[in-house]
Amino acid sequence: MNFSEWVSLFGLPFMQRAIIGGILLGILGGILGGFVILRQLSLFGNALGHTAFLAVVIGALLQLPPMMALIGFLVLFGLGINYLIEKTNLGGDTILSITIAGSVALGTIGFNFVPGYRGNLLSILFGDILAISNLDLVFLIILLTVYLGWLGLTLPKQILLTLNTELAQIQGIPVQRYQYIFMIILSLAIALTIRAVGILLVNAFLVIPAATAKLICNEFVPFLGVSALIGAVSGVIGMVLSGTFNLPSGPSIVLVQLSVFLVVVFSGRGRF
Repeated sequence: MNFSEWVSLFGLPFMQRAIIGGILLGILGGILGGFVILRQLSLFGNALGHTAFLAVVIGALLQLPPMMALIGFLVLFGLGINYLIEKTNLGGDTILSITIAGSVALGTIGFNFVPGYRGNLLSILFGDILAISNLDLVFLIILLTVYLGWLGLTLPKQILLTLNTELAQIQGIPVQRYQYIFMIILSLAIALTIRAVGILLVNAFLVIPAATAKLICNEFVPFLGVSALIGAVSGVIGMVLSGTFNLPSGPSIVLVQLSVFLVVVFSGRGRF
C-alpha cells in the first residue's frame, strides 16, 4: 500500500469511526481493567464474554435488536453472577466456571432454534470494530463520561474498597452498592467491546493493558493512567496495522497490547 492509498483508507468515515472507537474502548477497558485485576475479577470478564453468545441467541429468539439484547442481558447476567457469589459459600471461580459452562451449553442449544440466517450470530465470536456506528460511539462516550465522573467523585473510597474490603466496610463505605454499580458499568463496557472485538478477545481488552501497567506502576492513580494510555495507543496502532496490512482489526489491537506486555516483561523495567 503506497502513501496515497494509505491516506485515502484512513480518510474513510468507517475507518475514522473505528480508530475513535479503538481509542475510547482502550481508555475504558484500561481503567476498568485496573480494578478488574486488582479485585481479581479477570474470570468475571471472561464469564460475561461467554454469556454474550447466550444473550444474543435469546435476543434473536425474542426478535429483539442485537445491541439491546446484548446490553440488557449482560447487565442482568452480571448482577445475577454477583448475587450468586454473595449468597453461596462457593468460591467466585466456581460460580463463574459454572456460568461459562451453562451459558455456552444453553446458547448452543438455543442457536439451533433460531430461524433463518444465523451467520450474524456467529459474528459475535469475532466482532468487527470496522462496523462500529456513530450510535456505538455515542454510547461509548456517554459510558466513559459517566464512569470517569463517578470514579472522580468516589476514587478514595474505590481505592480503599479495592485494596481492603473489610476496612472499607468498617469505615461505613457502602461496599455492596459500589460493587453492583461497578458490575453494571463493567457489563455495559463488555457489551460494547464484544461488538467491536468479539467474545474470544473481549477479556484481553480488560486484562492485558492493566497487567502491563501493573508491571510498570506502583501507585494507584498512575497505574490507572498508564493502563488507559496503553489501551488507547494500542487501539490506534492496531487499527493502523489492520488497515495497512489488511488484517482483522480486533486481533490486531490485541496483538499490539500483547507485544507491549512482552516488551515490558523482558525489558526488566522497574516500577515508578
